[in-house]
Amino acid sequence: MVEKTLFDWPLLIYKDYDENLDFENRTKEILKNIPNIYTNSLDNFYKYFSHNQNISGIILINKNNIEEIVDYIRNINPKIPIVIFSTKNNNNFNIKILKKIDCTINIFEDTVFFITGQISNLITNYMKILRTPFFSELVDYTKECKYAWHTPGHSGGTMFLTNPIGKIFFDFYGENTLRSDLSISVPELGSLLDDEGPIKSAEINSARVFSADKTYYVLNGTSSVNQIIWKGRVTEGDIAFVDRNCHKSLNYGMVVTEATPFYMIPRRNKLGIIGPVNLNEFSKDYIEKITKKRVKMSALTNSTYDGICYNINKIKETLNSNVDNLHFDEAWYAYAKFHPLYAEHFAMTNSDNSIEHPPIFASQSTHKLLGAFSQASMLQVKDGTKEKIDFDVFNQAYMMYSSTSPQYSMLASLDVATAMMDYNGKELLNKTILDAIHFRKYITNLNKEAITNGDWFFSLWQPKKVVYNEKYINFEDVPDEYLLTNQSCWTFNSKNNWHGFEDIEDNYVLLDPIKLTIICPGITLEGEYGDMGIPASILSRYITLKGVVNEKTDTYSLLFLHTIGTTQTKQEALIQALIEFKKDYDNNTPLECIFPKLVTLFPEYYSNQGLKDHCQIMHNYIKKSKLLDFMDKAFEIIPNQILTPAQAAKEVFRCNIEHLPVKDIMNRIAGVMVVPYPPGIPILMGGEKIDKNSQSILDFLLAREKFERIFPGYYSDIHGIKAFEDKDGIRRFHTMVIKE
Repeated sequence: MVEKTLFDWPLLIYKDYDENLDFENRTKEILKNIPNIYTNSLDNFYKYFSHNQNISGIILINKNNIEEIVDYIRNINPKIPIVIFSTKNNNNFNIKILKKIDCTINIFEDTVFFITGQISNLITNYMKILRTPFFSELVDYTKECKYAWHTPGHSGGTMFLTNPIGKIFFDFYGENTLRSDLSISVPELGSLLDDEGPIKSAEINSARVFSADKTYYVLNGTSSVNQIIWKGRVTEGDIAFVDRNCHKSLNYGMVVTEATPFYMIPRRNKLGIIGPVNLNEFSKDYIEKITKKRVKMSALTNSTYDGICYNINKIKETLNSNVDNLHFDEAWYAYAKFHPLYAEHFAMTNSDNSIEHPPIFASQSTHKLLGAFSQASMLQVKDGTKEKIDFDVFNQAYMMYSSTSPQYSMLASLDVATAMMDYNGKELLNKTILDAIHFRKYITNLNKEAITNGDWFFSLWQPKKVVYNEKYINFEDVPDEYLLTNQSCWTFNSKNNWHGFEDIEDNYVLLDPIKLTIICPGITLEGEYGDMGIPASILSRYITLKGVVNEKTDTYSLLFLHTIGTTQTKQEALIQALIEFKKDYDNNTPLECIFPKLVTLFPEYYSNQGLKDHCQIMHNYIKKSKLLDFMDKAFEIIPNQILTPAQAAKEVFRCNIEHLPVKDIMNRIAGVMVVPYPPGIPILMGGEKIDKNSQSILDFLLAREKFERIFPGYYSDIHGIKAFEDKDGIRRFHTMVIKE
């Protein structure tokens, strides 16, 4: 028999026909000590099952739709016990059904005690399946209610009960959160740094699930994961071959390792969307052209912000072991292993390990698009086909960036995130991708309807047509299941150029369906400005006030992440916000009614403007000032590198720098990296010089500075730049340069 605590989750029972009174009484007797929820409505059964995960098992008492119901259950939950109650032999079930259920029970052939025991055993085994290596041990230990004479000082939360402010904190987070906030003084839970106990078991399990040879749990974010990888494999003077579209933590990795970087320049289309690096940049000839030394580390962002994912096997083949280490920053992409749509397009791919390759590292923000707590990340490692990692050596870098006081709830969240994807990751992603496809089709149809009526609406950056039954048809007319299961629908090629990268290589990159880039009217894929336009920064400000917050805002596009946790209601809230914007735009609703704070702060700029006026004024300025052109040119240039990032950082930390207005930095060496968000690519690295060769970078920064003076309140986020009023009262950009 199972422990009583395991009966907290009810059985879900569906019955579609009436039996005799003896059957009813027998069923009630069997289930009298097990909580259960009963329904004779198939719709209610489906609704309850799809929206509730706290179900210990399914009992079916029905004659109709058996196969359909079992398939529905298994598509959502592949392991929950399914039992069929009957009063006769069940030899009539086909093998397909029998393979998907756990058992059939004739409720009159055995005693009530025995049948209850069978059901109890199924529940017990199911609960064992749901146990995870670390989190379950943490729960068990917490339930033992031991007095903690060790850190942390809040002693399981009792400290917070001594003060009214602390009591508010205690009530908000709850006792379980605080009791499970433990110390390394608890040997039963193992050690993160010594790689032992349940923590070690959890990391081993994660390595299996994510197809890695070794997994490390990292609790201070993927920024630290990136630096661990570099510190463990790169030293002073080593050559690094780096995607210019890399996270700033990789640039800091070059600072701490004192590496010498060379850069790959990603393509950009006319919408300003960052594309892939040219495949030939991984070739031996190209690498030898830029450096005569052996490349110690090559680093690439996969996927990009806008969801461009690289074919890893193509990169392996092209590199042909021309570098010593491969690093893929997959912060936004940890889920890729769990769905065949992403096959071969993630770092730990097993699809072709016969291709010779060096050791491969992947940094994953498990907290971004999977179910871990913020800052909880994973470092995945795959040995090279020839070179194997000496993990005793690599662990030294890991320990440099890991706390001796790890947060156990964060560790547990990594353990649980792993177990969730192992349990039914494909099923979760099936639903997520299908929901994203439905959203894409809905927006596409709204846009098509508007154009048919001579009107406007927003669109999506996605294939316009897809090859289906050997001919191109409209994306919105392709069956959902085909889009879900055929990678070719999302793969870039030059013949079907919906993406704007004319020289794209075949079978090299694909678009991730769950990264939704919404395009505003104003500019075409060819870079031609329309008469009317809606700058994305205005739309982003508007929908935020409607309770919808997007991930990234570009000049005429916004990025939304459609995650496993995205609900239909969340989708509808976004669509409604877009429709409300259109209504206010078409009505030219006064800004005082839409952005009252903006008008109050800057009345001389925005009073007596309607939303349509506001959009048009800003659109006209962007078009006339050629702001996008300046940005494009700025990202095409790699300035002359006078100092390495590490050498420049040393000058900064010695305070051998000047804070200057950007207008005065010509012929000066940058002290820090300058990174505009979006798109998040450095246009200037510490140690690079602003001169005639890189004039376009200065032009862009000054153009953006001027834009923000004309449109106050629409301030950019540019790392390495501070904006404030000079003594003459003019708001200017300032940055750090090395003293001459």
